[in-house]
Parts: sequence; structure tokens; C-alpha cells
Amino acid sequence: MPTHPPMPLNEPTRLELLRQYEVLDTAAEQVFDEITATAAEVCQTPVCLLTFIDRDRQWFKSRVGIDVQETPREIAICAYTICGTDLFVVPDTMADKRFADNPLVAGEPHIRFYAGMPLLSPEGLAVGTLCVLDSKPRTLTPDQSEKLKALAKGAVLLLEIRRARS
Repeated sequence: MPTHPPMPLNEPTRLELLRQYEVLDTAAEQVFDEITATAAEVCQTPVCLLTFIDRDRQWFKSRVGIDVQETPREIAICAYTICGTDLFVVPDTMADKRFADNPLVAGEPHIRFYAGMPLLSPEGLAVGTLCVLDSKPRTLTPDQSEKLKALAKGAVLLLEIRRARS
């Protein structure tokens, strides 16, 4: 069984901010879909997700290359990403004891590579991630890493617009 991801120290405040964005369980939106499509293209990965980490689940606002809408938080690699403030990269999940037994690694969709950037609010709270996945071990180039970070910042700007309007 995979190890359980750590919990952010600011979890109650983080979850409250996530609620303020009013994004969970909303319909697909072209602007977010364009971000994930661009990230997948730039990073040359078959899968890209714009995720939000709720109390017990990881919900996908936008996705490329995968049909699942959510996963349990306890198996979400992105749950590790939201504990930091920079790009979190796992070049080979099978070689990382935190993820080798993860059902998303050992079974479908057979995640072998993961790179995720936390979606950091102006307050510094990570409500989710923009992540790219592959079924083979690999890395990102410095340019791909920078572009993934920039696209994640763009997603946060869209969230901030949503919050300002509510």
C-alpha cells in the first residue's frame, strides 16, 4: 500500500480558500482546458491535469489523456505537491518508495513520470496543481519546467478572477 501523503500545516485555511474559488464540481471551461492542452503539448506528455485537492479527494477541473474525474486524496501524488511551493518532479515513480505501490502507478493509468506545480494563491496557499504525467520514466527540460510554472500561474489568475466576482 502506498504511503499516505503529508497534510499541509495550513489545511483548514487552504480548504476554506478552495471553497471561496467555487470551482469544485463545476463544468468544464474552455480556458482551463486550453491550459491543460498547452501544458501537455509543451511538456510532450500524454496526460495533463488541473487538479484541486479537497478534504478526501482529488478532483480534476480539466484533463487531457485520462477519463477519470477524481481520485481518493490518499493516492493522489498531487497531495505531495500541495505541501510545497515549487515544481514537484518524480522522474520514475517505480523507483520512489512513496509511489511504487500506488494503485495509479502499479495499475491503470500506470503513471511512471509525474511533474506538478502547485496552484499557489496570493496568500501562498496551494489549492491544487497543474501536473503532467507519462507512462514512462523521464524528466522535463528547464524550458518545459518554466512553461509549466507559468501556465500554473495563469490558472491561479483565472481562479482569482472567479473569487473576485463571487
